[in-house]
Amino acid sequence: MNFINRQNRHLVIAVAAALLIVLPLLLQVGGNAWVRIADTALLYVLLALGLNIVVGYAGLLDLGYVAFYALGAYMFGLLASPHLTENFAAVAALFPTGLHMPLWVVIPAGAALAGVFGILLGAPTLKLRGDYLAIVTLGFGEIIRVFLNNLDHPVNITNGPKGLNQIDSIHFFGLDLGKPASLFGLEIASVSLYYYLFLSLVVVSVIVCHRLEFSRIGRAWMAIREDEIAAKAMGINTRNLKLLAFGMGATFGGVAGSMFGAFQGFVSPESFSLMESVMIVAMVVLGGIGHLPGVILGAVLLSALPEVLRYVAGPLQAMTGGRLDAAILRQLLIAVAMISVMLLRPRGLWPAPTHGKSLQKPGVAATTAEVVAADHPPALN
Repeated sequence: MNFINRQNRHLVIAVAAALLIVLPLLLQVGGNAWVRIADTALLYVLLALGLNIVVGYAGLLDLGYVAFYALGAYMFGLLASPHLTENFAAVAALFPTGLHMPLWVVIPAGAALAGVFGILLGAPTLKLRGDYLAIVTLGFGEIIRVFLNNLDHPVNITNGPKGLNQIDSIHFFGLDLGKPASLFGLEIASVSLYYYLFLSLVVVSVIVCHRLEFSRIGRAWMAIREDEIAAKAMGINTRNLKLLAFGMGATFGGVAGSMFGAFQGFVSPESFSLMESVMIVAMVVLGGIGHLPGVILGAVLLSALPEVLRYVAGPLQAMTGGRLDAAILRQLLIAVAMISVMLLRPRGLWPAPTHGKSLQKPGVAATTAEVVAADHPPALN
């Protein structure tokens, strides 16, 4: 029976992989706009997977996650645009042909910067929980946005509200993703090339998150999520594990931000507002907090739904005689859809099978902590 289930699982994975590979080629028929929607959805999947580590695994409500997204985007923008060479003579002397860092430098740099800021955010908030933690992280996200908006004087680092432009497209092994490519006589658009890069990053991220979930560290995070006091009593070092959750979650945001900067070719503080953080949290919660398939489903639906509703809001506006603005009507439809999901599926569209177990059976959290403590590595104790 297990062999049959394993075969079915492999068949489903193979079919899903084939569909994902041909999807941009099919969407290209309807125009590049649909492929861009798929690209944006994959970026939000990366963000949701990172936030799921913090919120879903460790149970730490983070409303400032978009700050790490912004840090990654600006890191890529600074390392792959003429901004630094134009404003700093020392940088121009070191790089006379311009600062054009390769992919292998920019992605680790964006991830590292976001990870460091994630730890810096987590350090002063270790004793905060629930609403207080949410307020502090919300403030952190706004502080980063305000800094990016004002660091254009007296030294111009971020170019302020005007943002960074002329950002290089991603190129590696002689392939420039900013230009169309030809494969066996079939022209593949630039947006489709970015799709395959983003898809590769998502697959790697899913594997990493899956391995983390069933590791000692993942089980320790879940013990902290269910009952931090019980986890601490069992000898789990909650401080280090919380910092690790903030740092690891932030690195995903940094990578996604780097990809966003390359894909758009332009970044500005307006792209990293509080509403972006709220939407990423909504993706995790509506999809199924702590459950990878649910998080991916929530991210895809909530990122693609606003774009798809553009084609619905127009006819509805015409039906009202133009009395309702199409943008407002679109936001109303999104809100109605989100409320409907929460009413019909309060645990998310695809919830984790065991999430919420401690709410139904008292003592499960302590049992979870005991299981983790039994085989926890000494380094974390």
